[in-house]
Amino acid sequence: MGQYEDFSMFIGRPIEGLKLSERWRLTGKWVALEIYTPERLPMRILEAVGDSVAECAALLANRGLDPTRYEYLLIAEPY
Repeated sequence: MGQYEDFSMFIGRPIEGLKLSERWRLTGKWVALEIYTPERLPMRILEAVGDSVAECAALLANRGLDPTRYEYLLIAEPY
């Protein structure tokens, strides 16, 4: 990641459950969330955080996950 920072604390957590300070920390970052399907609960779990979609996809692939099964979202300022 551009300015090396550890975002591993966010992996596996629901995006809707982040504290305001955590949302601010993620502002301007891309995140990967598994694409919703009716078979899954509608909880949106963070699976990767990076400076670009390509970086998120590479992080997913490094974990043995299929990057095409994820949507990528740029985190905007919380308000």
